[in-house]
Amino acid sequence: MKRGFYIGRFQPYHNGHQSVLEHIAKGVDEIVIGIGSAQFSHLIDNPFTAGERVLMITRALSSLDRPFYVIPIEDIKRNALWVAHVRSMTPPFDLCYSSNPLVVQLFRESGVTVQSPAMYERETHSGTEIRRRMLCNKPWKSLIPDEVVEVIDELNGVGRLLQIAGDD
Repeated sequence: MKRGFYIGRFQPYHNGHQSVLEHIAKGVDEIVIGIGSAQFSHLIDNPFTAGERVLMITRALSSLDRPFYVIPIEDIKRNALWVAHVRSMTPPFDLCYSSNPLVVQLFRESGVTVQSPAMYERETHSGTEIRRRMLCNKPWKSLIPDEVVEVIDELNGVGRLLQIAGDD
C-alpha cells in the first residue's frame, strides 16, 4: 500500500489542484489531502472554512478512482515541529507531493521523500488570482471544477468575499 500526502490551503480548490491530484493518483494507492491553515476563514486570503474546503475537495474528487482522505490541519508557528504535527493529524503516508519550497524543505529534513509535480497553468490557476477575479467581477468559474462552483454558489462565497473586502 503506497499512500501520498498533498497539502494546500484550497482557497478555493481549483483546476490546478485537480490536475495535480489526478497526477498523484496515478502513482499511489491512496491520497491524504491536508487542508492547511484550517483555522482561518472569513478573511480575504482565506475566505472559506475548513469544512467548506472539505466539501469542495470531496465533491470535486468524487470520480477519483483512488481512496482519499481530507484532513484539516491547523497551523503551528514552529516550522521545526510542523512535519510531526502534520503526521499526528493524518493517516500514515509514504511520500509528500509539494512544490512549496518550505514544505519541501521541512519534509526532506524529516526524512520524507518529496516529489514536486508540475503546476498546472500557475499564472491563472491560483487561489490569489481566482479571489482577485471574484472581487473584480471578472470570469473565474472556468478555473475551478463545476462541483466547486456549485459549493461556492451554495455558500454565497463571492458575496462573502465582497463583504469581507468592504470598508466600514
